[in-house]
Amino acid sequence: MDQTSTTRRQRSVPLRLTTELVALVARKMEDSGPAPGVVVHTDEDYEASLQAVLHAGAWQGEDIWLFAYGSLLWNRPFEVEEQVAAVLHGWHRAFCIRLTRFRGTPDQPGLMMSLVPGGSCRGALYRVAGHRVLADLRKLWRREMTVKPPTSPPRWITAKAGQAAVRAIAFTADRKGRNFVAGLTDEEIASVLYKAVGHWGSGAEYLMQTVDHLECLGIRDANLWRLQRLVAQRLFELKAAGR
Repeated sequence: MDQTSTTRRQRSVPLRLTTELVALVARKMEDSGPAPGVVVHTDEDYEASLQAVLHAGAWQGEDIWLFAYGSLLWNRPFEVEEQVAAVLHGWHRAFCIRLTRFRGTPDQPGLMMSLVPGGSCRGALYRVAGHRVLADLRKLWRREMTVKPPTSPPRWITAKAGQAAVRAIAFTADRKGRNFVAGLTDEEIASVLYKAVGHWGSGAEYLMQTVDHLECLGIRDANLWRLQRLVAQRLFELKAAGR
């Protein structure tokens, strides 16, 4: 291959994920259910957890705020009253939860983002109307927490929206949990995301949607941009190979 051909090929490699690239790994998957030995929440467990968090926040029927940093940015199970860009200091988003369900399988595990201590995280604050708090958070609890103990339990945090400090609920990683992983390189994360698929979709779609919706908020997360370029390159190579 001559220098001109090499240069053309390098220029053709995508800089970001696209729906066309993500579609290369999209396929219908059946839900295999919880892994053997995993205990899932009951309705009573969900309600007890929700009430405990609301009690810890001294909730008395007023509006509350949620901090969104991942799939909650683009896949909310309810409408919200208000959305504002915000930054959470002392935490950062990371692909640190191993998935054998939802966006992965036992044979091809995936990865999900959560919040871990250190640095900062830019995302969105959502305001939930007081009269909708119980109904809406019951839906959210069931989506965000499946196994016991939860991989990303809810907690109260304080984010900044401009100069205003806003107390909100966020889902943060349980670093002692059985599915928590740390120390993965970007290349290792990309190698998981570009091929992991579950009944909720692929890891590549999860990453693309998050990056796209952060950009709608005027947020360009440098780490996620590096990851999406790595995943896009792997999918491009898959396409070029005709697979």
